[in-house]
Amino acid sequence: MEIEHVRSRFIKHFDGKTGNIYFSPGRINLIGEHTDYNGGFVFPGAVDKGIMAEVRPNGLNTVMCYSIDLKDRVEFKVDDPVGPHTSWARYIYGIIQEMKKLGVDVKGFNTAFSGDVPLGAGMSSSAALESCFAFALNDLFGGNKVSKWDMVLAGQATEHNYCGVKCGIMDQFASVFGQQGKLMRLDCRSREFEYFPFQPEGYRLVLLDSKVKHELASSAYNDRRHSCENVVAALKAKYPEKTIETLRDADWDMLESVKDVVSEEDCKRAHYVLGEKDRVLAVCDALVAGDYETVGQKMYETHHGLSKEYEVSCDELDFLCDVAKENGVTGCRVMGGGFGGCTINLVKDELYDAFIADAKKRFADKFGRHTAAYDVVIGDGSRKIC
Repeated sequence: MEIEHVRSRFIKHFDGKTGNIYFSPGRINLIGEHTDYNGGFVFPGAVDKGIMAEVRPNGLNTVMCYSIDLKDRVEFKVDDPVGPHTSWARYIYGIIQEMKKLGVDVKGFNTAFSGDVPLGAGMSSSAALESCFAFALNDLFGGNKVSKWDMVLAGQATEHNYCGVKCGIMDQFASVFGQQGKLMRLDCRSREFEYFPFQPEGYRLVLLDSKVKHELASSAYNDRRHSCENVVAALKAKYPEKTIETLRDADWDMLESVKDVVSEEDCKRAHYVLGEKDRVLAVCDALVAGDYETVGQKMYETHHGLSKEYEVSCDELDFLCDVAKENGVTGCRVMGGGFGGCTINLVKDELYDAFIADAKKRFADKFGRHTAAYDVVIGDGSRKIC
């Protein structure tokens, strides 16, 4: 995104003066889906698309926000106990309140911001917005004393407390901690993480958007979470001498031993989770070895598990994954919670153009609407631009 795109609007809509410019990225997740609430691993990376904001203290107790993309302006007091009703402005209001809890003496400011994260693609534009303003407020009002982890948790608390979304920490973590050319394996239980090289020479990473909205996701998400909890309860009863908090603590033999006391559906869901734990660790080894063929194989295995065991795919996503396989794409799977959104595809350079053209044509022929392709470049996390 061009700095001038944001700066020109900031100058136009405020007092003609300039401020500081900050950027936070969206994210992809290569593998490790529906593992966060099971105490497992995720494998995200920051991307080169995100939210850019210009911010300047205004000497008042009022925050004046302009959304460049929506052409919408909202103002509110820093200490307003309720905050604005406008949904996008609540993310900014929420992060202000959470940063204040961390000892940052936030004062009034003017801001204009814009984003180039495709909406509805599962790349976490909301986390990018929270992280961008957390970083800016820490710099402008907090002397950069708030740690990266505390900014991550402030972003999560913003969604929980002000936006009604009970999210995990992966999205904010990836936005803040991202590094160019590296993915991160995050242990969702201990919060330990490690960087792994992702420089697939001869390959490209691309998202294909099904344009299906995640309308069923919340209730179905809860159903699957309950399935996992049911299996954990059965394991606790079977193995009282063991500490079993989540499916992270189970192995294949343990799952086999309780399959007669849990439903077939619950067992199937748990089978996916244990398999995904193994796949994430296999991908770590493959990335260290530069073995992208194995990475791709594990992506296809994850898609099969998400579609047939966890049952969070849909016809459009399964179709795009089948087309990818027929075109010789190295790896493909549904990315995100499921029921819509994108597939993430690892494609050899020489197959890329033909694959995208074939996928777009066949998708339009079958479903009567167009898919969109988004190239993915792994980039750096939250930062001050100027």
